[in-house]
Order: sequence, then C-alpha cells, then structure tokens
Amino acid sequence: MYKKKKNKNKILIIFISVIAIFILLFLSFTLDRDYTLLESIGKDIVMVFNKVIMYPFTALNKSKGEDMSKSYIIQKNVNSSLEKEIQELKETLELKKTLTEYDAVVATVLSRNKSYWFNTLTIDKGKKSGIATDMAVITKDGFVGKISKVSANSSEIKLITADDINYKVSVSITTESGDTNGILNGYDKKSGLLMINGVNKTFNIKENDKVLTSGLGGKEPRGIYIGTVKKIKSDKYNLSKIVYLETSQDFNNIHYLTVLKEKS
Repeated sequence: MYKKKKNKNKILIIFISVIAIFILLFLSFTLDRDYTLLESIGKDIVMVFNKVIMYPFTALNKSKGEDMSKSYIIQKNVNSSLEKEIQELKETLELKKTLTEYDAVVATVLSRNKSYWFNTLTIDKGKKSGIATDMAVITKDGFVGKISKVSANSSEIKLITADDINYKVSVSITTESGDTNGILNGYDKKSGLLMINGVNKTFNIKENDKVLTSGLGGKEPRGIYIGTVKKIKSDKYNLSKIVYLETSQDFNNIHYLTVLKEKS
C-alpha cells in the first residue's frame, strides 16, 4: 500500500514538473527578456525531444518502383520537400564561404510559435556554439533577423518581420545621389513588404534601389543585403519619407540560417 502511494507521488511530482517547464517555455515566448536558468534548461530538453522525434523524417529515402499506394504518395511528397531543404542547405553553405569577415555558424530551424509566426523562431545552436544575443542572422537571400535569446544548445531569433515597435534595425538605402539611412520597423503581412521610417526626403529614392544594413549602433554588421525598394511615400507631416521594402526571403519557409560571429 505504501509502495503504491509512493509511486503515485512520484508520478504526480513528474507531471507537475513537466507542466511547470511548459508554462515557463510559454512565458519565454511571450515575454521579451532573457531566459532564466530553468527556462534555458527547459528549452534544451525540448530541443533534444524535437530532434529525437523528427529524426526518422529527416532521412532522404529514394522511391522504388511504381507503387502508387497512399503511403507511397505521402513518402514521395516528403522526399520532394526534403530535396528542397537539402538544396537550400547547400546554398546556405555556399554563402558561408563568402563571409570572410565572420565565423559563420549554420543552424537548423527547430520550431516556430504559430501565434507569433512572423516574430520569432528557434534554432539548434546556442552558447556552446559561441552564439550570443544581437548576432546577425542571414539566409542565402540576405539579412532576416538577430539573436534575441540564448540557451546552451538553442537560440531564439527575432525576425525583421516582428510585430514589435521596440525592435528596430538601422538600414542604408543606396541611391544615385548617395546613401541615406532609415529605421526598419514594421511589416505588412498582406503585401509582404517591410517598412523603413525616417528617411531623408531630399534624397531621390527610386524603385529597385538596394537596401543594406547600415551598421549604425554596432548591433549588426554593415553592408548585409536586405532587399530592394518597392514604393515610396511621404509621412503624414511631409517631414520625411516612408520606404516600402521587398525582400527575396519567403518568411513562411525558413529551414536553414547562418549566424554571423565576429572573428576572435
């Protein structure tokens, strides 16, 4: 009788512990602050589970014969998706070769919160790989965000599409009359365009002008490609211009990323 009661208590303690970890993880997604030690451990535990669960689906299997059964069709679709991801990884690794000023760490996306799909995502690299907050994150299509939180084996990235008025990136617009700066802050989900505020109205900005990171403030490297100008309008006081930026990145489908570390 005593043994049964003891076992029930153990199960209850384990259950409460698991619930507590998931509550802390939920709070870590919704609060803009660094991880606590317990949250960091919880994130790493979840990362390990993700890897174990997803491992069978990451092996690329070649289709055999002409079996058109339901299971075959599903497997063929999975293989097609994996082939695209492998190609994306190859392109990312090729990009890594060109980043001579930085140690580039290629990472895999582990998860995204459906409620904050365009705000953050989690990758499988953390402090053990030398990752730290504010490091720039890119894909083959350019700058996509910065590291916002770090645990031992995983990190959270805040995307440039994040709905956060406090999250700003200083950018430079290359025009025929020289470079002018602005602040990247704002994303229109319907049009897929990013917004640049505070742009000097005297500059003749045209469609297709290139937009790069400016490096001002020292939080991201200078000269990383972001996208091109799509349209321009004046602000409501006619004191500056608002520039709408188009990127080549599909923010709905990001699988591999490169984190830029300054060489020591």
